Parts: sequence; C-alpha cells; structure tokens
Amino acid sequence: MNQDNSHSIILFDGVCNLCNSSINFVIKRDKDNSFKFATLQEEPGVSLLKRYNIDTFNTDSIILIENGKAYVKSTAALRVAKKLSGGWPLLYAFIIIPAFIRNWGYDYIAKNRYKWYGKKDSCMIPTPELKAKFL
Repeated sequence: MNQDNSHSIILFDGVCNLCNSSINFVIKRDKDNSFKFATLQEEPGVSLLKRYNIDTFNTDSIILIENGKAYVKSTAALRVAKKLSGGWPLLYAFIIIPAFIRNWGYDYIAKNRYKWYGKKDSCMIPTPELKAKFL
C-alpha cells in the first residue's frame, strides 16, 4: 500500500461510538488537513497494523502513524491534539508525564468505552464530503 507521507494517519476503532465521535472532533479541527483516517477493522488499516507490527490485543482504540513511526494510546492522542486548531495543542504539555502514568487513564477509558458509549454493528461510512480524508 502506498502511504502519503504528507499526512499523518489516524487508525481508529470503526465500531466504537466514542472513537467515531473523536474522529469527527478531529476532522472539524484539522484546519491544515494534516490527517488521513482508516479503521482498524478494514483495509488499509489492517495492512498498516501489520506493517508497523501493532498488536490490537494491547492497542485497539487509536494509533497515529507519523513520519514512518507508529504512536499509540495517550502519546498518539497528544500528538493529534498538537496539530488541531484552537487551544487543543496546549494539551501536548502533558507529554512530559511518563507514558505509563498517562496510559493508565487512557487504558481505563478505552477498556470501558463500549459499555459507556456503545458500539455500532459496522464501521463508520464517511459522507461523500469526507471520503477524501479516508484511506
């Protein structure tokens, strides 16, 4: 699969309501068109998981691929926030907190996301306007 290196790629759980809401949040604040998106459950997301040797048993909610490197969990979320419009880049300051501490909260939310927010039967289908943002 040919990856466009001018964009960072966000892989996300396509059946998770929280994840889908988060992707819509990012799309609205991605004024520089920095991101492309793919679900973890479908191609090309599955191929990217294999290419970057990511085990979805341990990481199954958000993965950021940027400059040939994969970032997971809270590090991925903070790196995404850094590129958003508005005050969201300020959240990147939390990167100074060790990942094992940041990921404790991240993992707690990820573990309970289906229970709290529900899930869909199938992956999100982007609207025609948004289709260009998806791999």
